[in-house]
Amino acid sequence: MTVRKAWVAAGIAVSSGLAFVMLLVVGVYVIAGNLANGVAGGTSKSLAKGSVPAAYQALVQKWGNSCPAINPALLAAQLYQESGFNPKAQSHAAAQGIAQFIPGTWATHGIDGDGDGDRDVWDPADAIPSAAMYDCSLASYVKDVGGNLTENMLASYNAGAYAVIKYGGVPPYEETQNYVKRIRALEESFAAPVGRVDPSKQAAGAISYAQSKLGTLYLWGGNGTPEQGGRFDCSGLTKAAYESVGITLPRVANDQYNAGPHPSRDELLPGDLVFFSDDLTNSRAIRHVGIYVGGGYMIDAPRTNAVIRFDPIDTPDYFGATRVTEDGAKALPTTV
Repeated sequence: MTVRKAWVAAGIAVSSGLAFVMLLVVGVYVIAGNLANGVAGGTSKSLAKGSVPAAYQALVQKWGNSCPAINPALLAAQLYQESGFNPKAQSHAAAQGIAQFIPGTWATHGIDGDGDGDRDVWDPADAIPSAAMYDCSLASYVKDVGGNLTENMLASYNAGAYAVIKYGGVPPYEETQNYVKRIRALEESFAAPVGRVDPSKQAAGAISYAQSKLGTLYLWGGNGTPEQGGRFDCSGLTKAAYESVGITLPRVANDQYNAGPHPSRDELLPGDLVFFSDDLTNSRAIRHVGIYVGGGYMIDAPRTNAVIRFDPIDTPDYFGATRVTEDGAKALPTTV
């Protein structure tokens, strides 16, 4: 069977093929309109499935409940922002470890989280508890300042508690305001949603773009440029699809997972990104992504020598889904 015939066969398998997708492209606008003002996610901040690597999940869940100003999803967002969960990370400013403590701050706020008799900035069992307790210390400094305690704590982390006290809340520094907004958006990407996740208004346009590439031959590292013959790999396709509607995603699939909240399998809507991994406990191990079109199918660029096509999502390596949001995508760090 030629690759062209393989694509045609896959298309036929999705109910009525292209007509089916066109209905979805129209229908997703209706869904968005009907649900945009409906039931939103709840306030629970337990971790989304696999959003934190399994080696650190218990630590983040435990220490993320250390004080009212933080929660596990917020702590996860900070660790992801700081190091991408890399315990060996070191910045040009000498920040060290998974929580990126500079030596002076570690000397004051580092704790022996695992009770083994030492305080090791390179050991996540010490660094993650230390990050949580440092957040709580900052929160205690600004507890009498008006406004949102968590946002004042985050502003203190970026600009210092003195600035928060001086301005009576998040100070009018662009860097600090962006930091607070970024962490709060990432927090939603690490939290397990409660109730229905609001639909994406850009989903239909992203599907339409992906549909226009059906039958295009796969290219490892492909971004669809003229030099590449307009070809894509999996994350190149999803990045281009959302770029066509004004949302910039990271290039790599496992970072795209953090571009918004995570609907459950039975709450998937057309336009959601769907992810696949050989390790279902760790979003950092994600190796494939597609764009959901409904009916249990996605459009994806599957592998070398295959074409962009329809594929089923219900496979043993299905990891989960992300409903891309503009704020979620903008919040993603560019260095992880």
